[in-house]
Amino acid sequence: MPVNCTEEERRLTAAVTGELDHHGAKAVMEELDRRIDAALPRELTLDLGGLTFTDSSGIAVLLRAHRRMGQVRGAMRVINTPGQAEKVFRAAGLQRIIRFE
Repeated sequence: MPVNCTEEERRLTAAVTGELDHHGAKAVMEELDRRIDAALPRELTLDLGGLTFTDSSGIAVLLRAHRRMGQVRGAMRVINTPGQAEKVFRAAGLQRIIRFE
């Protein structure tokens, strides 16, 4: 599961591509943890425009990233969510705690 991260002025953007399932979720979580620890960003933007599929593992990734950003007193938003992923995240009620744009 490729995650391409860029950082600018304490704003971290992570573009996730491919399938976010139980096979790739651990690697994505580890990469996000590593980058958040290194950058201590004020804002994390997860760009899901390249995501082709997700299941409950994607929910876990978003919740963990949200929790980590809370620990560093930063904000998080999710952009470019594909339709299939949006259905999964809405069913879980993530829009109540995470900002989707």
